[in-house]
Amino acid sequence: MAYLGTPAATAGVIKKHDFRFQKKYGQNFLIDANILQKIVDAAQITKEDYIVEIGPGIGTMTQYLAESAGGVAAVEIDKNLIPILRETLSEYDNVSIINEDILKMDIKKLAEEKNSGRPVKVVANLPYYITTPIIMGLFESHAPVSDITIMVQEEVAERMQTGPGTKDYGALSLAVQYYAKPETVLKVSASCFMPRPNVGSAVIRLTRFEEPPVKADDEEKLFAVIRAAFNQRRKTLANALANAPAIKCAGGVAVKVTRQQVCDALERMGLAQTIRGEALSLAQFAEFCNLL
Repeated sequence: MAYLGTPAATAGVIKKHDFRFQKKYGQNFLIDANILQKIVDAAQITKEDYIVEIGPGIGTMTQYLAESAGGVAAVEIDKNLIPILRETLSEYDNVSIINEDILKMDIKKLAEEKNSGRPVKVVANLPYYITTPIIMGLFESHAPVSDITIMVQEEVAERMQTGPGTKDYGALSLAVQYYAKPETVLKVSASCFMPRPNVGSAVIRLTRFEEPPVKADDEEKLFAVIRAAFNQRRKTLANALANAPAIKCAGGVAVKVTRQQVCDALERMGLAQTIRGEALSLAQFAEFCNLL
């Protein structure tokens, strides 16, 4: 089997198929076999696992995944890559090539059809522009996913793990830490990609919690409040929420929050009424929303 994870092999496939990189899809193919193996090792894949790979490209990492896992769904949005994938992955009978947008895909249905309803693992070299929507889509839809091992922009990996009071702390930090335990497993140089990106990358593993580490009475309200707090992060929490549109709660109910309600909740928590959202921990946001 000829592996694709080298500059020469990747360039050969691109030339053979006259493939043109599409900027709108943020395509950067891995060309370092050592990094590819480390990603698969970090995902802790066994033959018992079914993998959903987002953005397989020409199938470089898919080859490694197919050899380690019981099955792989290679989900590729770019229709121009589908004939290439059919060729490069033709030797693997445990790979399903799916030309679809992962944001519109029913992963629960896929897990039922391919994995007897058991949770799947997600592995991806994600386009940086769509990292957050994909991760949040997987978590907020409560898709049956046990863990996610993904290549992201280095600063995004840092943002997922940081805590209150730092410049990188925000809605993404809180959302990831509500649903999963984040851990950076590998830093990756720009030279490991074709074409070469302008930023450094990191592989981060998000291990899904069976139960969130905090108790939120209304999960939808919690994240609506967090988003509102960080949409105007330089304002006090009271001003940010008072200026925000109505907060969406469970069941589609929208509630307009007043400055007085915010101040009352903060007072009961023993927090200053001038506090900003960026100073609150996940546990404090949950308590605040339960009081609100």
